[in-house]
Amino acid sequence: MKASRLAAAGAVAATAVVVLSSPAFAHVTVQPEGTAAKGGYAVVDFKVPNEQDDASTTKLEVNFPTDHPLASVMPEPVNGWSIKITKSKLDKPVESHGEKLSEAVTKITWTATGKGIEPGYFEKFPVSMGALPEDADDLTFKALQTYSNGDVVRWIEEQQEGQEEPDNPAPVLTLSAAAEDGHSHGAEAGEEPADDASAAAATTTADAATDSSDTTARVLGIVGIVIGAVGVAYGVLAGRRRTDNA
Repeated sequence: MKASRLAAAGAVAATAVVVLSSPAFAHVTVQPEGTAAKGGYAVVDFKVPNEQDDASTTKLEVNFPTDHPLASVMPEPVNGWSIKITKSKLDKPVESHGEKLSEAVTKITWTATGKGIEPGYFEKFPVSMGALPEDADDLTFKALQTYSNGDVVRWIEEQQEGQEEPDNPAPVLTLSAAAEDGHSHGAEAGEEPADDASAAAATTTADAATDSSDTTARVLGIVGIVIGAVGVAYGVLAGRRRTDNA
């Protein structure tokens, strides 16, 4: 009986570890490459996973906030995708960092020129933007993801305080505190990085952090499976011993 309980416990532990190490959902998200400090400039990545098994993602539309319009928005070319930038006149001109804005980028549309994002893959769409607002803690970018079978997933639901995450949350960029010197450490719009090697190192560091997180999850899953397998094997062997001794 004791051996059977150990085996069952091992199997349950393996299942629990695998479940905990797997992401519950794969949403369209936005993350900075480095930091996105208030009042500064940043390069951010819109990460788009393909969630369907029999269709590819062929279009992504990202709507930019008009309550905090950005003076400079520049997407980075992505192989296999065409890019359309939409600018619109603001209902009311706003002043941003001493500059009066009467129009701003309100949407960027990426359209696949090939197969798009196939099942089991994701794509990153980098955008340089700024100056980021000083009077906001985050920016919300509502997005639409279109599949090759015609399905459209609307990532537009905003998180309400004290409530569970909605089914289709809009990507949210969290802004960090402004640097003490009043300037962002990111490259400003239109400027080349001072050192290509440094920029590459920063990107590598960010990717390494993501890879480390993924690796940790995979390792935990494997450990859980091994524990479960050992428990089952122990239970089988114990059962055989009891049969042989009978």
